[in-house]
Amino acid sequence: MTSRSEHAAPAGTAEQLEDLRADLAQARFTTAHLGELLGPVASAALHRDQPLPALRALERSDDPAASLVRLLVLGLAEPAAHLAAALPRTGASGLVDLGIARSAATTASRSSAPSLRAICDLRPYGDERHDWWLASDLSETVLGHALPTDHVLGIGGASTTLASWTPRPRGTRALDLGTGCGVQALHLSGHVDRIVATDLSSRALGYARFNAGLNGVDLDLRQGSLLEPVSGETFDLVVSNPPFVITPRRPDVPLFDYRDGGAAGDAIVAGLVRDLASVLAPGGIAQLLGNWELGPGEEWSDRVGGWLDGTGLDAWVIQRETQDTAEYAETWARDGGHRPGTAEFDDLYAAWLDDFAARGIDRIGFGIITLQRPASTRRPFRDLEEVTGPVAQPAGPAVLEGLRARTWLAEHTDEDVLATPWSVADDVTEERIGRPGEPDPMVIQLRQGGGLGRTVRLDTVTAGLVGASDGDLTAAQILGGIAVLTDQALAELTAAVLPLLRDLVSDGFLR
Repeated sequence: MTSRSEHAAPAGTAEQLEDLRADLAQARFTTAHLGELLGPVASAALHRDQPLPALRALERSDDPAASLVRLLVLGLAEPAAHLAAALPRTGASGLVDLGIARSAATTASRSSAPSLRAICDLRPYGDERHDWWLASDLSETVLGHALPTDHVLGIGGASTTLASWTPRPRGTRALDLGTGCGVQALHLSGHVDRIVATDLSSRALGYARFNAGLNGVDLDLRQGSLLEPVSGETFDLVVSNPPFVITPRRPDVPLFDYRDGGAAGDAIVAGLVRDLASVLAPGGIAQLLGNWELGPGEEWSDRVGGWLDGTGLDAWVIQRETQDTAEYAETWARDGGHRPGTAEFDDLYAAWLDDFAARGIDRIGFGIITLQRPASTRRPFRDLEEVTGPVAQPAGPAVLEGLRARTWLAEHTDEDVLATPWSVADDVTEERIGRPGEPDPMVIQLRQGGGLGRTVRLDTVTAGLVGASDGDLTAAQILGGIAVLTDQALAELTAAVLPLLRDLVSDGFLR
């Protein structure tokens, strides 16, 4: 079993954190500058938890940011004098006082002068408009062994995926459910007035508190399980990277705070989907990640659709990938730091396979769940689809636009859709494929250059409708003209085209 961590999260006064923030900015300890220091090869390797190229790139660098990378990201002992120069307000002693570093024994490869070694990871992070810094527990690469079960994860694949896919309307109140070290809360601070961040782990909340202070963000932090800390409250936006990993319920399988919710199968995500209506304000949106188990021949849309029944929520769920049980077991047995080829890894791998076999599971789906509480007493919409290809980054703007389009369609009749003068979106192109010398194309399709990168096949009638949609004529007027030109009954033509027209609107081809 994996042991508990031996140290608390870093902490400091507002003045200490303000000084550290100023020092990190002055040292250009930012994602952009680190990209310049490391270069693309070493940067990519570091994202794969391979430190050697970064070590080589920084070996002789006296850039202040290089000292910080060696200490805070790579976990190396760094001379205190270098750190004092890089962080003039904080100094080496300030790093110790904050609980970020400790005194280190001298090594043969470095100067005999006093040095420090990090006791947590601290690295730059940002989006299109912000430079932030995030503290978390040391990685398995630095620790040199499997992670403790109360490990507080830093910037990971799931957290960056959720941040990318989250729609970001202006809002008054938001909830970051299962905040961890506070990644999503930092993103929320750019477009929401008040943020409540919850977690079951007291160590995670300690890191979230430190990161909020370091980045000048005000958070209402609460400890508790799932929605318990916010019972009776409502929010305009809820984001959650919940403990969705499906882990065997066996005493010899470690349960990690950051990924395992303690319930069998996919019950954590299923229960959260069913309960979120209680904390969403009218028109409020929830965005979360999830896994779902699938038995032989079972459709993922049926399983997830069952979670949605009776919630009264709009739902747009996108399945991004599926894994067979062996691949899933390999991924998560390795995630905690256990290495293939060891007896410990093989035991964990077998536990996962046994658990899935006992419950008749042969595949696991992963996807993005977008929910919305209707602002009026209408029938909620439901759209469950598979999108496995690359999408524009960040995907959040496309999600928000798609959610608004689906909401509009749910609130308007077919007559309203036909009475609207639609325009083709700027990123849409048309492709016509045919045999050389033939007058008519064999295939006509629309392709999105941005958003979710969809491709839609058209026939000559729907191609004519899209081609004439320039914002001047309504869809009904265009179809009337096509009916005359093709000598078809208008009512039959309209009934045949209307489903695709609605799809083109919902998916952003027409606006």
